[in-house]
Amino acid sequence: MMCYCRLFVLLALSSFVVESRHLKGNSYELSNFHPSGTNATIEPKIWAVLVAGSNGFVNYRHQADICHAYQILKNGGLEDENIIVFMYDDIAFDVENLRPGVIINKPDGDNVYKGVPKDYTGEDVNVDNLLAAILGNKTGVRGGSGKVVESGPNDHIFIYYADHGGAGILGMPSGVDLTAKDLMNTLKKKHAAKSYKSMAIYVEACESGSIFEGLLPKNMNIYAITAANANESSWGTYCPGEFPSPPSDLDTCLGDLFSISWMEDSDIHDLRKETLDQQYQLVRRRTAVDDMVGASHVMQYGNKTIAKQFVFNYMGANPKNDYYSPSSSDDSSLTTTPSIVSQHDATLLHFWNKFRNAPEGSPKKTEAHKQLMDELSLRKHIDESVNQIISVVFGQEKVPEMLNTVQSAGNPLVHDWDCFKMLVNSFKRLCGSTSRYEMKYSRAFANMCNAGVHINNATQAITQACSTSSPP
Repeated sequence: MMCYCRLFVLLALSSFVVESRHLKGNSYELSNFHPSGTNATIEPKIWAVLVAGSNGFVNYRHQADICHAYQILKNGGLEDENIIVFMYDDIAFDVENLRPGVIINKPDGDNVYKGVPKDYTGEDVNVDNLLAAILGNKTGVRGGSGKVVESGPNDHIFIYYADHGGAGILGMPSGVDLTAKDLMNTLKKKHAAKSYKSMAIYVEACESGSIFEGLLPKNMNIYAITAANANESSWGTYCPGEFPSPPSDLDTCLGDLFSISWMEDSDIHDLRKETLDQQYQLVRRRTAVDDMVGASHVMQYGNKTIAKQFVFNYMGANPKNDYYSPSSSDDSSLTTTPSIVSQHDATLLHFWNKFRNAPEGSPKKTEAHKQLMDELSLRKHIDESVNQIISVVFGQEKVPEMLNTVQSAGNPLVHDWDCFKMLVNSFKRLCGSTSRYEMKYSRAFANMCNAGVHINNATQAITQACSTSSPP
């Protein structure tokens, strides 16, 4: 009789373990079982912060990336209360989107917009709200859902950012851009508060390595990977006229190479058996393609021992992938790299394809031509403005040095971050654009600060240059 009772108890416990995954999708570890019925520890949770730092249909790919990431986390068992989404939310129903309410992240992809929480949208997608949300500071957020990362010391945190970037900065659609130093200060406060066990950060942006290079300590239990090193562009993909191309009704890039690489991997792999390092290696190989001009180098920073952990600890795991086999036919797509376009050139490609595809003599043709010419004019103005700023402050002979000097590996971009923050945000406010072309010059402002520029002189030069011969 005792044997039957033991068998019954074992069967009951087995049933509980199986069902617990579905009942509590965000609790990825069972608490210790005690005869008294009490738990030894609070069940750890996964928290996620997803950030699209751009707006405009021309930047479709960034919000598509973020929506896709949400679907992976949701399928992995995370609850909406633990996923915080920052996205401008202006492309799903944009007049240029001939599929209202639909966003796709690959040419034959599903609608990734469905069900995405609208936590912080429009003007609420800003630096102050983002940093307050990461810190769990409810009184620090303004607008939006008010949702923040209320993590505890046993919890894991996943942060994913996709947008334009520049040396030392990540773009935001409203207000100032996010500097590496401000992000790092926030992460240090989060660590000091002992409000997480470990954290993984994925960053899709040009020169994204500069966000962590020489800045992220190894003792904070944070592991970060970036789409590019500190000095190079990241890349858009699934772009018009490239292979594979988006559907004919979408004349914009659908995704970014680094982002679609880790997400398409996560879509099919059993993340309970794949480590962060295994995912990094796959993404690194798919992104740094030897025979492609300008392919980027995916980088690792922080505590790299965390890379030995399973991806599941940060994204959950889709039960449909439990029986994934490496020999699956889907796996071949993960070793194939689609055609790529520089982040800086994706806007031009968008306007060029609108112009090329518009009927001859139509108002659409005229408008597309104007948009293309305006973007080219704006870029010329930005180029000339930076040259003028450096010339006024340091002299024409110093222009090449300010534009091209690169810090040696392992060193942070700039010594005086307050100076840098003031200059890049002044330049954004006065010379900025939706395409964020101006971000390619953030390194020049860092070099000016490193050279001991007087901030007032520099800001005056920025004001003068950006207001001179402004583009239409």
